[in-house]
Amino acid sequence: MEPLVQVRDLKVSFVSKDATVSAVNGIDFDLAPRETLCVLGESGSGKSVMLRSLMRLNPPRKTVMSGAMRIAGQDVIAASERQLVDLRGGVVSMIYQEPMTALDPVFKVGTQIAETIVRHEGISRAEADRRALDLLELVQIPSAKQRLNAYPFELSGGLRQRAVIAMALSCRPKLLLADEPTTALDATVQIQILLLLRRLQKELGMGVIFVTHDLGVAGEIGDRIAVMYAGRFIEEGTTREIMRGPLHPYTQGLLGATVHPGMRGERLATILGAPPNLERLPQGCAFAPRCAQAEAACLAETPALRRRSPSRATRCVLVPDAV
Repeated sequence: MEPLVQVRDLKVSFVSKDATVSAVNGIDFDLAPRETLCVLGESGSGKSVMLRSLMRLNPPRKTVMSGAMRIAGQDVIAASERQLVDLRGGVVSMIYQEPMTALDPVFKVGTQIAETIVRHEGISRAEADRRALDLLELVQIPSAKQRLNAYPFELSGGLRQRAVIAMALSCRPKLLLADEPTTALDATVQIQILLLLRRLQKELGMGVIFVTHDLGVAGEIGDRIAVMYAGRFIEEGTTREIMRGPLHPYTQGLLGATVHPGMRGERLATILGAPPNLERLPQGCAFAPRCAQAEAACLAETPALRRRSPSRATRCVLVPDAV
C-alpha cells in the first residue's frame, strides 16, 4: 500500500537580514493511512514548523524549504497556490493548539464550519448547514443545534476545541494534523478529546500526525513515536518500543522526567541545560552539550539516523547497531 504521506530530507529555514534560523534540519518519514504518528519533543525543537510545512503555512517570504513532500500522491513542495487552497481542508486539515485563534470571533460557529464545506465541496448553503449540525453531533457537542448559532466566546474551552475538530473534519480529510490540541485544556477534558480523536480516526479512516510534548498523550494516542530535537528526528519506534526501551539519552531523559503514580517523595529527574540556539547549532550531536554520556565522538560530526529494524531508528553514536 502506498504511504499517505512521504517526506524526504525536509529542511526549513527562516531567513532575515540578521540571522538564519534552521528550524527543520533533514527529516524523513512515511505515514500509512489510518496510522497515528506522534512527534514528541521540547518547545523549540521544530515540531510545529514541521507540521505547518506539510500545508505550506509558514511565511512564504521568509521561509526557505527543500526536500520532498507528497501527501495522497500530490507534490506539496511544487504545488501552486490554487492547488494549495484545494489541498488545505480538502485533503489535509489541522487542529490548532489554541481554538480561540483558530475560530473567527465575529462569526458564529456554524457559519464558519458551513463556509468551509461550501468552499471545498460546492454544495448548497442549506446542505452545508445540515452537515455542520451533523459534525457538531459527531464530536459530541451537547445541544448541537443551539451551538451552531453561538459565537466562539460563548463556548467553554473544551467545546471550542470540539468545534475546531468539527471544522477540521468538515471536508473529510485524508490527513489530520494536530498541533498540541489538548495543551490548553484541563486533564478531564484532555482525556475526552483524545478518546474522541481516536474514535473519529477509526470511523473516518484518517492518517494523523499529532505533535505534543506530553509523553502521556503520546502513549495514549500514537501508533508510532518520533522524538524531535534541534530540527531532527533523533529516535523513532512504535509507541510500545519507545515507552518500554528508549535508546537515545534525550528520550531516556524525557521519560525519566515524567511524573508517575507512586513517585511521592522521590526526586524528579531533569535534563540539564536548554535546547540549542537554532541560529547557531553546535558541531556534532546537538544534544551533546546537555548529555551526561557524551564522548569525544559525539562532537566530531552530526550522527546519522541508523535504522535497527523497519520500525526502530536512532541518531546516537553511543547506541550499538544491534540489540
